[in-house]
Amino acid sequence: MSSANFPECLAITLASEGGLSLERTDPGNWTGGKVGKGTLKGTKYGISAAAFPALDIANLTLDDVRPIYKARYWDETGGDTLPSGFDLAVFDYAVNSGPVRALRDAQTVIGTPADGKFGPATRAKAATAGVREIKALCAKRLSFMRSLAIWKTYGKGWSARVAKIEAKAVAMALRARPGTDVKAALADEAGKAEKTAGTLRKAGAAIAVSASGGAGTGAVLPAQPNLAVLGGLMLAGLALAVILAVKALRAKQRAEAYRIVSAQQ
Repeated sequence: MSSANFPECLAITLASEGGLSLERTDPGNWTGGKVGKGTLKGTKYGISAAAFPALDIANLTLDDVRPIYKARYWDETGGDTLPSGFDLAVFDYAVNSGPVRALRDAQTVIGTPADGKFGPATRAKAATAGVREIKALCAKRLSFMRSLAIWKTYGKGWSARVAKIEAKAVAMALRARPGTDVKAALADEAGKAEKTAGTLRKAGAAIAVSASGGAGTGAVLPAQPNLAVLGGLMLAGLALAVILAVKALRAKQRAEAYRIVSAQQ
């Protein structure tokens, strides 16, 4: 188990958290949890005004936030009893989106009732969580993030963070397996993600060309096409092309994250 992993996991998470942010469009920076509601106190070291409205956010120090992270996020998600790597994936998710949501998705991944509470059943099932569960949890985390209204503003940065956390968490899980060539395994993950990105890019480009009028595709249109139907098909095709482009970007970010972590081994 990973009782000694809190310092490493905290350091990884804090590397993604900046100094004081007073961005007005971020609901987490407001004590009321919504833009314009309450006081704009901001976020510092990942500690937000929305989650901790009574704190003096601007003057927080690292010594102030360590016990907060330990009690509020690590202990609440059973960090000391989770396997290496899976603990990081759950912990970092909890910091961003709250322990309850992180635990619910973690429970869904490991196959226990998703009640957002860390109990004996969750502890027992989580004990065998490894690389597959880490990837699945990071995918669910990103899916949740895409549903947020501010995804368009912060999405690229969020997906890059999740990719980094996935790669580092997988590295931790692989290091816990005696005899594993961690560097090679991570490089292999990078290669697979890069291949996926290329496939998605090509598919998206082909669909975009087809949706924009079929130029170069050999498509044959009816002599008197139904313009409403044709327009709907074009919009649907373009929407699908955008979705594939976003997935390609996600795969590229994962490939880059795995390459970086592989080089660090």
